[in-house]
Amino acid sequence: MSSTKLDLPKEFNFHVSIPVRITDINYGGHVGNDTVLTLLHEARMKFLYHYEFSEMNFGGVGLIMRDVTIEFKKELFYGDSARVYVTVTNFSLVGFDVFYKMVKNEDEMQVAIAKTGMVCYDYNTKKIASVPITILQTFNH
Repeated sequence: MSSTKLDLPKEFNFHVSIPVRITDINYGGHVGNDTVLTLLHEARMKFLYHYEFSEMNFGGVGLIMRDVTIEFKKELFYGDSARVYVTVTNFSLVGFDVFYKMVKNEDEMQVAIAKTGMVCYDYNTKKIASVPITILQTFNH
């Protein structure tokens, strides 16, 4: 069986701690894989908010997720707190990648690494849009 391997950027310029809730626990007694994606989404929203953006107003355009890759490393349990490191890179004309490194807050043990491909989107015209210049300036690309 082959598996996808992510190469993470060397530096992450943001992190957020997210506590594991009882509703995050699956029948196996740990955080489910679907919930890991939800935690990444929460981290991405906090990252955007930190820069005074959102998925609906990213420098004047919206965002949609093109793809996602997650490598699961360790389990999280109720009572744990995840620290999610976030950075953006690989800007193109219409999109970019968001990379994540999720660790246990207590010991920095890696839980998951991930990448989401994001595309700029105009929700009014229902068309893909260019990455705004203000975004490129904000993230120095």
